[in-house]
Amino acid sequence: MSGSATRALSRSLLDLCRMRKLKIATAESCTGGLVAAALTEIPGSSDVVDRGFITYSNDAKHAMLGVETATLTTFGAVSKETATAMAFGALEHADVNLAVAITGIAGPGGATPGKPVGLVHIAVAARDGRLTHKEFRFGAVGRSVVRQNSVVEAIKMLMEMARGPKSPVKKRAPAADHRSHPRVSRTPRRSAEKRRRTSRPSSPRASDS
Repeated sequence: MSGSATRALSRSLLDLCRMRKLKIATAESCTGGLVAAALTEIPGSSDVVDRGFITYSNDAKHAMLGVETATLTTFGAVSKETATAMAFGALEHADVNLAVAITGIAGPGGATPGKPVGLVHIAVAARDGRLTHKEFRFGAVGRSVVRQNSVVEAIKMLMEMARGPKSPVKKRAPAADHRSHPRVSRTPRRSAEKRRRTSRPSSPRASDS
């Protein structure tokens, strides 16, 4: 996505949050503050963006966002569990409605077995308890591309969360099947003929001679 398209997306997110009176915080590792930069590039973003946490190291994730050491040790910095903990940590450390967290391997190094270059985990948490998480595998497309793609996807996920919870879809009652009670066809001619026979007076029988 081009820079102009990213700015348009950022502007749309800010307008939506402004309309719904929502505040945002970011918690970024591999993107190093690029999400916050994309949003704050738009004039007037200060009424939506509250703060950004750049937690590049594990120590920073623990100290600034409260990510448990056990989480980092067990699942690793680049994981669903760490991204989720980062998002909730940002909510706890900022008076905001939404928080987005990004952790990944931008490359060219840093890959480990099962975690290739281009792997990125993004989580968005809301003050009302909602949480979304997505795993992306952008591939070895270059450090800059991985980071920019992560920014775009993070803003999209924030947009989705900012729209609010989806209303449950009401199920329609099944339509009545009129064929369940088929009408018995009648034969008009036979019925009319039968009525005529029963209504006609019987002829007197001939007497024996």
